[in-house]
Amino acid sequence: MAHAPHVQVRRAYDPPQTDDGQRVLVDRLWPRGLSKARAHLNEWCKEIAPSTGLREWYGHDPGRYDEFARRYRAELDDPEHAAAFAHLRDLATHSQLTLLTAAKRSDISEATVLAGLLTTSTSR
Repeated sequence: MAHAPHVQVRRAYDPPQTDDGQRVLVDRLWPRGLSKARAHLNEWCKEIAPSTGLREWYGHDPGRYDEFARRYRAELDDPEHAAAFAHLRDLATHSQLTLLTAAKRSDISEATVLAGLLTTSTSR
């Protein structure tokens, strides 16, 4: 039986760690004030980010997180999101994966939703 991938979430502004593995930014917008050199990214997967409408509705309101996560998981079924999710799943099966977000609270971000999905399912 294959082991579950190890996926972690960090803020894009945090310095890279030795256990980061592949560092992938999953926000649609580039983090304000962060240079590309300082980000130390392997890639920017903006196609996986929530829609602008969902992101604006959510506004990182902790009281809306559960509903945000439900709506975001539903968005992941559309073809563009599904292809991006499959790419992240492939990365996670081959190496350590760190999902980066600029959100002040990464624990209630799309990166956390993605990390949960990537570590609990081997296929969507």
